[in-house]
Amino acid sequence: MGEQSIQTPFLKSGEDNKSSKKRWRTAIWFFISLTALLFIFITIKDNSSTLSLWVQVGDAWKSHKVQFSDEVESWEAVVAADDARCSEIGASILRAGGHAVDAAVSVALCGGVVNPMASGIGGGGFMVVRSADTSQTQAFDFRETAPAASSQNMYQNNLNDKYTGALAVGVPSEIAGLYRAWLQHGRLPWKTLFQPAIRLAKDGFTVAPYLANSLSGSAATILKDPGLQKVYAPNGELLLAGETCYNHQLGLSLEAIAEGGPEAFYNGHIGEKLVNDVRSGGGILTMDDLRNYEVKVTDAVEVNTMGFTIFGMPAPSSGTLGLALVLNILNGYENTVGAKGMLGLHRFVEALKHMFALRMNLGDPDFVDISKTASEMLSPSFAKKIQAKIFDNMTFPSEYYIPGWNQIQDHGTNHFCIVDGDRNAISMTTTVNYPFGGGMLSPATGIVLNNEMADFSVPTEISPDSLPPSPTNFIEPNKRPLSCMTPIIIVKDGQLAGVIGGSGGMYIIPAVIQVFLNHFILGMEPLHAVQSPRIYHKLMPNVVYYENWTVIDGDHIELSDARKEFLEERGHVLEAKSGGAVTQLIVQTLRNQIENRRLSYNHKQVLKGMLTAVSDPRKDGKPAAY
Repeated sequence: MGEQSIQTPFLKSGEDNKSSKKRWRTAIWFFISLTALLFIFITIKDNSSTLSLWVQVGDAWKSHKVQFSDEVESWEAVVAADDARCSEIGASILRAGGHAVDAAVSVALCGGVVNPMASGIGGGGFMVVRSADTSQTQAFDFRETAPAASSQNMYQNNLNDKYTGALAVGVPSEIAGLYRAWLQHGRLPWKTLFQPAIRLAKDGFTVAPYLANSLSGSAATILKDPGLQKVYAPNGELLLAGETCYNHQLGLSLEAIAEGGPEAFYNGHIGEKLVNDVRSGGGILTMDDLRNYEVKVTDAVEVNTMGFTIFGMPAPSSGTLGLALVLNILNGYENTVGAKGMLGLHRFVEALKHMFALRMNLGDPDFVDISKTASEMLSPSFAKKIQAKIFDNMTFPSEYYIPGWNQIQDHGTNHFCIVDGDRNAISMTTTVNYPFGGGMLSPATGIVLNNEMADFSVPTEISPDSLPPSPTNFIEPNKRPLSCMTPIIIVKDGQLAGVIGGSGGMYIIPAVIQVFLNHFILGMEPLHAVQSPRIYHKLMPNVVYYENWTVIDGDHIELSDARKEFLEERGHVLEAKSGGAVTQLIVQTLRNQIENRRLSYNHKQVLKGMLTAVSDPRKDGKPAAY
């Protein structure tokens, strides 16, 4: 796809110069709209924040003060990212006429700069893209792969190398995934989409409280690695919230990729510098690994349940398959009341336990046959058999759920949702796995390196108090490790209904399911659906974790005492948790026929309803719109 110049959107005023009545109507509506906007501004002022950031104005990028709130509405387009600056950068791309994929490129790159503990171009991820004109929903798998020199026994002498350092690095793949999606859907020039992230990296950005907390929590890791220390503890002291962070070298790398495309990374000097740094640290990554990386593009997995069609990622993501099994179990109860009330909470926990028992049978389908497990997890009839094993008055020890293998505890991640003015939709999750990946920043490139090899199972990782490692997830060259990432797009009667996803390792699947149930089944308003206290279960240990923490914006989130008591009465062991997954949500509300807008694509009618976007206050994210 050749690069295109930015086009100024063509606006039809609809004004008839010959009609004074129309002019008066326009003036009156303008006055009403202005009054309404003023009222909204006054209403949200106390719950909003103002940041200075670079946004696009015409063909230039300028610094502006932008006000944010926890929830935004728009008839046109919205972005829900876990950082306010990234949300607004995405919205500015959409204002300039960009496709949702254009915005996704800029938002992902922004996240890699301002939240480097969670994502960046040294990692990879998954993207679900729904095209409004064709109703096709695609799954872009740009999960990191094991280097060609890897083997299932490569960590038998030092298991810690699987988690930290250069030997933990999988083949970085985010740039490849973004470029593949942009080639197919992008409208704006590739290099234009890099400019906001380049400016943030080179000119500096304000350290947000969430990043400051992550730096503090990873202090030993930061101070141990020269590359990380130079950027995030430049004077020997960790950067604090409100201070300015610079990653000039990353800015230069982004400039090179903006100008030269992915070739600069996968077959050029940026890749060569990165590979040299990895190999100097004892890693096995090669330029051939970078050159041979391929993005997998398939139709999204389709789940029809509870009156909705949900589109998500196939394996090696376990998210959509896990979500399908849990929702189908709950849907087996009459009129979906199985998801409601305190009894619904108990049933949800039990369904999660059964799901996690099956999850570790999954792996990369290019290397292992997982067709039986995947088919079962998508099957309503199989879910009905599982439902028969759930009792409303009790729970069971972990062994009851017949788990075969030890769980892989993936970590971190960054998620955002986008819907553009044409109702193209994106749900995208990216990651470097553990906080700051393997604890290594490539000094020559400024890139934080992933430790995605930690998401593989290895034969020697055995302990008396855990299950055996899963053979379906053993390391092989070019194989992709299992993941919990769960980016989904929701459709109702052929029209876009919502977009959800989350970050937080094994907690992602339960969190995304709860947000879906809260809004689409239980009828909660979007903001409440995201803010509502959550519970989590990992099967082993056999503990229900419930949220009990005060988040960054000062709100306290805690499961009610009544719900805790109800679960305890059924034998659940509860444990408070000051953390969990972070979710983003976009909802489209179709109203009466007069209010809904209509778009026509080849005789297909797409409705434009009101979009509501919510970013999770647990990470102090803010959405944006235009």
